[in-house]
Amino acid sequence: MRTRPGSRHRVKRLGSGESSGHGKTSGKGHKGQKARSGGSLRLGFEGGQMPLIRRLPKRSFNNAAFHKTYSVVNLRDLSDFKAGTVINEQVLRESNLIRGRTAGIKILGDGELKHGLTIEVDKISASARQKVEKSGGTIKIREKSTRSSTESVDQETATKPTASTKNGRAKKVSSKAAPKKKKKQSEKD
Repeated sequence: MRTRPGSRHRVKRLGSGESSGHGKTSGKGHKGQKARSGGSLRLGFEGGQMPLIRRLPKRSFNNAAFHKTYSVVNLRDLSDFKAGTVINEQVLRESNLIRGRTAGIKILGDGELKHGLTIEVDKISASARQKVEKSGGTIKIREKSTRSSTESVDQETATKPTASTKNGRAKKVSSKAAPKKKKKQSEKD
């Protein structure tokens, strides 16, 4: 068995005369740091210029990830609805006043209302509240679906075992803790 012709190349011999094609500088160019024996640059070094790894922005904790974006609707947009209409998220989506996923809906007071509306939203500005109430409308602020902290604590204590070991098995804990007996010290000590 022989290898296919052209699949193997002869070893590049460096510094073996100018006629070899790799003589004199042996493929290292003229002078400079990289031409020296043992001279090399660390990974990412850019000649003293601020390296790319330090030019890029840092990625770590940022409160922007927890920012809540609300869909904003002005009162002038609500003036097209008939008197007595209940304005909620579903109605606003059907009328294309809000789109996409948001944390909730906020009503702002730009514009005027000529008739009373029942508005169910997450937030409302002070000026919008005043104008809605002046026109004879009512406002219902939607409540968060989270339970109050006292209810959650009561339920956790009711369902949680009294104590557990490292492997997750529950161990019995008596209501009356037995006092530990102290060892009697001898009078010689």
